[in-house]
Amino acid sequence: MFGRRTASVDAPAAPAQARPKKPAPQKAPAKPAAKKAAPKPAKPPAEAAAAPPRIAPPPEAASAQPVEIGGRSDEYFQTKTTIFNALIDTIDLSQLAQLDTESAAEEIRDIVNEIISIKNVQMSIAEQESLLQDICNDVLGYGPLEPLLARDDIADIMVNGSSRVFIEVGGKIQLTNVRFRDNGQLMNICQRIVSQVGRRVDEASPICDARLPDGSRVNVIAPPLSIDGAALTIRKFKKDKLTMNDLVNFQSISPEGARVLEIIGACRINTLISGGTGSGKTTLLNCMTGFIEHDERVITCEDAAELQLQQPHVVRLETRPPNLEGQGEVTMRDLVKNCLRMRPERIIVGEVRGPEAFDLLQAMNTGHDGSMGTLHANSPREALQRVESMITMGGYNLPSKTIKEMIVGSIDVIIQAARLRDGSRRITHVTEVLGTEGDTIITQDLFIYDMDGEDEEGNIAGRHKSTGIARPAFWDRARYYGREGDLATALDQAAD
Repeated sequence: MFGRRTASVDAPAAPAQARPKKPAPQKAPAKPAAKKAAPKPAKPPAEAAAAPPRIAPPPEAASAQPVEIGGRSDEYFQTKTTIFNALIDTIDLSQLAQLDTESAAEEIRDIVNEIISIKNVQMSIAEQESLLQDICNDVLGYGPLEPLLARDDIADIMVNGSSRVFIEVGGKIQLTNVRFRDNGQLMNICQRIVSQVGRRVDEASPICDARLPDGSRVNVIAPPLSIDGAALTIRKFKKDKLTMNDLVNFQSISPEGARVLEIIGACRINTLISGGTGSGKTTLLNCMTGFIEHDERVITCEDAAELQLQQPHVVRLETRPPNLEGQGEVTMRDLVKNCLRMRPERIIVGEVRGPEAFDLLQAMNTGHDGSMGTLHANSPREALQRVESMITMGGYNLPSKTIKEMIVGSIDVIIQAARLRDGSRRITHVTEVLGTEGDTIITQDLFIYDMDGEDEEGNIAGRHKSTGIARPAFWDRARYYGREGDLATALDQAAD
């Protein structure tokens, strides 16, 4: 996602009730064992006394203490473990599973209050309320992840085993004090997440891609592949969907560049969005699809459905992994080939990473103008090379020149996104694909992002510049849709 999420990292978590309701658990969570306190990360060594005074310590030399989420102490976690164990011994989980979420939460709260009274646990009212909410989250929700999922300023949640949870805020990764009781609880939460989309994660199938009800992308890799406990990665999406105007406000693109991107999306120009991991490719693709007319039939193909198109005529397709017998797998290429028979007007591929690149190019070449896709690459030139490599790896015995001609005849524009070292996201290139000259694909940049340095706070300063192209290759397409005047105005303003 573009821009920086500006909420403070110490902001209080939103109430868990604001999140979508989740179904009651399908099976009893494993009885947790008492857990050792999570090791505290070592503090960086102090500066040597003999260091010259003119050398200032780097910003990273500040304390690497975990970010406090809720301010839980070791005693709190010990008390919570004791009460949770007593709850599991007391409650009938088979009957609890038959209740709706609100009724189940009330039942859990009543029993926990009784356990606190019987065990004569000394807690303040605020601590008791936090304990009740945490235990309800453990049984019915996503446990310690709930406060993190409720915060809209967090872009990524990275769980490295039960005792180390990291978050990304403002483009920077930070360690938190959030932790699970043990690896068993972490695996139960992972199972709960992936089971909602009909998938599983266990020793037989230790790698899984899934999604949360709000569309956030989830990846789980479980033991024995993950040595120190399950590794859970959640790519969150803002509750308020970003628009192209938001990208302009974040300075991810100039107003003139945004106008050109709007014309590209509206005039059904075949577009490839390229970028590295976390550069905002999916967010940009969502923004680009906002310019699709509402009377067009759009079909999306994804590994884990995360695109959120607002058009009324959208068909969403998702790949499927093989079952325990290794049967029933549906690949991205299967989806792209099948959607050609579904009378699409545009095909949107969430991420091109294999032989489906050939089928997507075929679709772009056979009347499905305005199709879009994303792929991992660090520059527009590298994106073209990756497409050629993916087609070659698919086993197609085609000459390199033929593949290049197919690429040139299919892809019109490449939009390059990047995450800069200060954590900000920028659209660094808007590049046209023109043709071939010998064995080389010819491209021309319409807009580029020029970095001028950085300010006193370490933020990168720069600006988007037009390369002075007054009549791009898709001019005739813009004129066909009556947008040549808008295109000329935007390019003239960018050249000033």
